[in-house]
Amino acid sequence: MPTFPCIELPGLFEIADHPDSIEWQPFAEGVVIHRLYGDGITGPTAALIRFEREARVPMHLHTGWEHILILSGSQTDQNGTVKKGTLRIHPPGTSHSIISEAGCIVLAIYERPVSFLEVRR
Repeated sequence: MPTFPCIELPGLFEIADHPDSIEWQPFAEGVVIHRLYGDGITGPTAALIRFEREARVPMHLHTGWEHILILSGSQTDQNGTVKKGTLRIHPPGTSHSIISEAGCIVLAIYERPVSFLEVRR
């Protein structure tokens, strides 16, 4: 059985005060990602995702459970707007697109990769 190191994220809600202390990778236009574990292609993944102002993630389908914790700012999808401190859980089989008008940072934990229904730019 593989052994994995413990992951700790102290001061998680203050991450917006020092976002450049993390190594981010491109994800979509105006959106960057920092994976904590997993590759986003196979199996479960946890990641920090940072949206610039007006950045979007296109329509995608959840093939497993997804948990989104808003750490700073807010984001809006077809279900409404969620703000800092809110946890939203998307069940398998749901789909949505996301925009962050003011910008935000979220912690995303998902059981299975999402399936994009539109092209990411």
